[in-house]
Amino acid sequence: MERGAIPLADLDGDFDLQATVESGQSYLWDRSDGGMYERMDAHGGDAWYETVVPPLDAVGNDRAVVRVRQTEGRLEWESTTDAVPILTHLLRLDDDLEAILAATPDDPLLDRAYETYRGMRLVRDPPFPCLISFICSAQMRVSRIHGMQTALAREYGDRLAVDGRTYHAFPTPAQLAARSEAELRDLKLGYRAPYVQRTAEMVAEGEADPAAARGRDYEAARDYLTGFVGVGDKVADCVLLFSLGYLEAVPLDTWIRSAIADHYPDCDKGSYADTSRAIRERLGGEFAGYAQTYLFYYLRAGGE
Repeated sequence: MERGAIPLADLDGDFDLQATVESGQSYLWDRSDGGMYERMDAHGGDAWYETVVPPLDAVGNDRAVVRVRQTEGRLEWESTTDAVPILTHLLRLDDDLEAILAATPDDPLLDRAYETYRGMRLVRDPPFPCLISFICSAQMRVSRIHGMQTALAREYGDRLAVDGRTYHAFPTPAQLAARSEAELRDLKLGYRAPYVQRTAEMVAEGEADPAAARGRDYEAARDYLTGFVGVGDKVADCVLLFSLGYLEAVPLDTWIRSAIADHYPDCDKGSYADTSRAIRERLGGEFAGYAQTYLFYYLRAGGE
């Protein structure tokens, strides 16, 4: 593998690798020590994280194995190719985090969340794995969601042998579409199994593609994604926020609905669409998704 490091002083704003990849945004990374998602408030650690990255638009045409950890003042990486553009893309190292947080409203709850998880960034996951991950997320703990994605990669994805170790790529749409509902249920996907199988089939056969939502107006992009089987407004918002770069998206999950009830009750407008518009405006509009993610992580870990 190639090796290198990214000086954190070169970034605009702080960075916390552990908070970024263990905050419930992405289920496509593993920890080398097996400790992924053991804590509800993970941040500030120095463990190695690893993933297999498919070809990424505007980044590279090759699949890559990438490992990364945060040490004092830098991100150390190992990869089958130059990992700097890949990590910059996946971990949004090109965001000006300081400016983004400064642009969000002055709010005591947000201020506490920002201070607790200083340096957490949004992720920019590959669209198809992100879509499948959040189809599997309904009524599931983050550790279970991660376990499902790991099982899918282990059973149906390609195996890559690198430096004496075997890594498992997330299945392609064709690989997942070829599995039966019964096989997916055997991996503990439950009622989500037919949704995963049919969504993979839609992508594999060219009927739809989550990446095709990119470039549309926000609400039109959300509507497009709800055309996939098992995808409602909340899952669509997760894909828009954590994969497709719609930083204004605010997924209305249990924790954000609780935040609305307890702290922003005037934003509850009844319907998903109307409540979504109101809370997006309250959280700052353009970067509301950043505020949402900090609130989600802070409240889920017991913050008040």
